[in-house]
Amino acid sequence: MESRVLLRATATVAGVSQLKRPIGAIHRQFSTGSLLTAFAKPIGTIREGANLISGRQLRPILLLDSAINGGDKREILKPVRASAAAEGGDSAGEAKVGFLQKNPWLVTGFFFFMWYFLNVIFNILNKKIYNYFPYPYFVSVIHLFVGVVYCLISWSVGLPKRAPIDSNLLKVLIPVAVCHALGHVTSNVSFAAVAVSFTHTIKALEPFFNAAASQFILGQSIPITLWLSLAPVVLGVSMASLTELSFNWLGFISAMISNISFTYRSIFSKKAMTDMDSTNVYAYISIIALFVCIPPAIIVEGPQLLKHGFSDAIAKVGMTKFISDLFWVGMFYHLYNQLATNTLERVAPLTHAVGNVLKRVFVIGFSIVIFGNKISTQTGIGTGIAIAGVAIYSIIKAKIEEEKRQGKKTA
Repeated sequence: MESRVLLRATATVAGVSQLKRPIGAIHRQFSTGSLLTAFAKPIGTIREGANLISGRQLRPILLLDSAINGGDKREILKPVRASAAAEGGDSAGEAKVGFLQKNPWLVTGFFFFMWYFLNVIFNILNKKIYNYFPYPYFVSVIHLFVGVVYCLISWSVGLPKRAPIDSNLLKVLIPVAVCHALGHVTSNVSFAAVAVSFTHTIKALEPFFNAAASQFILGQSIPITLWLSLAPVVLGVSMASLTELSFNWLGFISAMISNISFTYRSIFSKKAMTDMDSTNVYAYISIIALFVCIPPAIIVEGPQLLKHGFSDAIAKVGMTKFISDLFWVGMFYHLYNQLATNTLERVAPLTHAVGNVLKRVFVIGFSIVIFGNKISTQTGIGTGIAIAGVAIYSIIKAKIEEEKRQGKKTA
């Protein structure tokens, strides 16, 4: 029994002696002043990197020894988060938020402004080109060609990174691109034949064709409220067409074909849903549409262009202006379409629908002012009724789609 007690005592003394060695070493290495400096620091908060143990807050301290000029230098390093908090000010650990992140409405407003601005400039410059170079098939090819070159350059620098495409995706994108090409060419034929304001008034009928296609082709049930909202659109377009001073059947029929083409483009787009981002999808559609537009341009306008089309345009405005006009109208066309897609990604469908209606109002108004188009009172009233009908239709449709999404979330 005594031997066991003696053994325990010996072990206890040995343990105490081992504990005393590092304490003594610490006393030999550090002066009293340095110890006070090290351990007299204020205790930090938990978010400053401290630890909470049994109700007490402990702050780790790291001592680094470095010999400089034969002397000892001790540095006390605070935890990284604590240091960042001390340097960052009163709100430790709070991430800095940029001005644009605090005010996202400024970015959205900029997107809307650029979308409107580029669209208006495109329509004005496009019509000016047709006034001295009335070849819409060739100009349509230039629109797509400039956009495709822009996409290829963007891909080459990785902005954005090109998404791979396979044969299956190509098959579903071809119908979309064909409809896009047909709608684009016929729109330009109408722009060349009649006033820009009248073409946009006719194109206000596009929601009517969309609703008809959804009801009778896709078999979707269209609420009666949507059909009723389309009545002012049809009435307004009819009033505007009857007294339009620049009316001709080529411009009217081309605009109607454009409406039908873009309606089918929407149908095929729904069937071609893909995980690819919108920028890459639009780039691939533009490339395919370019190849679709080239043969008709060569067949319909090729001989006339070679005979006197190019020479007449150059004689009127000069080579430099002719080439620069074609380049910039192509850039404006591609950029305003891309910005329309980017704006849709930033806002709710209702906001985008209203914005699209206002864009058409801006284009019609600016075209009348810039080109001095004379319109009758009945045409002006009809255009206003049509635009109001499109606005009502867009608002109702956006609300219905929002209710469907909410229903899917709650289900």
